Amino acid sequence: MMQRAGFRVRVTDRSYYPAIDDEELIGRLIRPQDMSRYVEKGIVDAGLTGADWVKENGSNVKVVASLLYAKQQLTKVRWVLAVPEDSSVRTVNDLKGKRIATELVNVTKEFLKERGVQAEVEFSHGATEAKAPHLVDAIVELTETGSSLKANKLRIVDTVMESVTQFIASFDAWQDPWKRQKIENLSMLFTGAIIACEKVGLKMNVPDSCLEAVLKKLPALRKPTVSPLAEGAGYAIETVLDETVARRIIPELKRAGAEGIIEYSLNKVIL
Repeated sequence: MMQRAGFRVRVTDRSYYPAIDDEELIGRLIRPQDMSRYVEKGIVDAGLTGADWVKENGSNVKVVASLLYAKQQLTKVRWVLAVPEDSSVRTVNDLKGKRIATELVNVTKEFLKERGVQAEVEFSHGATEAKAPHLVDAIVELTETGSSLKANKLRIVDTVMESVTQFIASFDAWQDPWKRQKIENLSMLFTGAIIACEKVGLKMNVPDSCLEAVLKKLPALRKPTVSPLAEGAGYAIETVLDETVARRIIPELKRAGAEGIIEYSLNKVIL
């Protein structure tokens, strides 16, 4: 994301201080579980972490932007309540008096409290999926696709919360005019980089007689850019659209009369 946003970040082995080619930035690698606490205290001006950990820590921070990306795909992640496939548990109410392991202890307790379910929630230091059924009755674990849970013969009962990556800032930094502008600039570039991940640019030439037919097939973020070619040779069209749409309509554009079609990748799309 930072590379698409225009920053070069280099991390050496065993170093927690990545080098960034921006003299106004000093980077630190901090576990997402801890990030919001350091930002809240003003030890770190701004950071990237999950909405789940902001909620888990009860951190009072400024959420500058929500960035929809995860490890495997551009999507939200879920903390799910899961039990062994052969468990008799069908709903969260069936967990009364049972034992649940999770790293997201506070959020899980609040989830159970809202549903009037009393259960023991214990902190899991890792390998949570391996603890059911012999050590605990259920787990609350993070998942993107659910494939890891299925591999461990676990069945999802409910979703405890959805989470996205958040760019957060301390209120002290947010009240500083220079820092706020820098943080807002970063937020704009990060958001533009995420949007660009699923979009491409298209360029093409179109004869006069085919312009209307091509434009009808061409979606765009706003309106396509249409420029006349030299010596009345037709028009040049440029637009930005979803990559999944581009692969579908390129053959249609060609058949409608478009020529010299070029698809190119994007680093940032600023809306």
